[in-house]
Amino acid sequence: MTGTPAFVLSGRLDILAANALGRALFSPVYAPPADSTGPANPLGPPNNARFVFLDPHANAFFRDWDEVANDTVAMLRAEAGRDAYDRRLTDLIGELSTRSEEFRRRWAAHNVRIHTTGAKRLHHPVVGDLDLPFETFPLGTDSSRLLLTYTAEPASRSQEALNLLASWSATTSDAIAERESPAKPDPTDASNSAEPRD
Repeated sequence: MTGTPAFVLSGRLDILAANALGRALFSPVYAPPADSTGPANPLGPPNNARFVFLDPHANAFFRDWDEVANDTVAMLRAEAGRDAYDRRLTDLIGELSTRSEEFRRRWAAHNVRIHTTGAKRLHHPVVGDLDLPFETFPLGTDSSRLLLTYTAEPASRSQEALNLLASWSATTSDAIAERESPAKPDPTDASNSAEPRD
């Protein structure tokens, strides 16, 4: 999938894998947090729930933050119902409860919701507003792993933004690869000669 942002999510809302456009779309989730209270995504894969409740950029990224926050807690509740003994899920819920009043209040409501389709209204820091329908698909027999894809209406402002984001992502990836690749020896530089010197 190249023209569609796509992710593999765990039941804890960890991003286990993403294609290039998905990573570009959710670049704020992958970015280091700006606050000094600790990492929103400590060791391990980026986590959507940590981003929603612990990263100050989440309110700007999700234009319907309240709805996203409610859905996030409801999905974690559903996952807790599937596997009440998942230690990493328990640790995540404990961390969010300790650090976020917004999470605590929503968790106490005991709402459970599993949605496989819908729409997200995002504000990306590079390309601006996007309105993207999404669909999720279970992966194999493990109902807690999902493939999440976003699409845009053809010829829409959101499609134009996705196209621009794909270009930005390719340019950024090329620049990073060039910066991180080892310098190639200059064949005209005598110091790179393999022949022994006196």
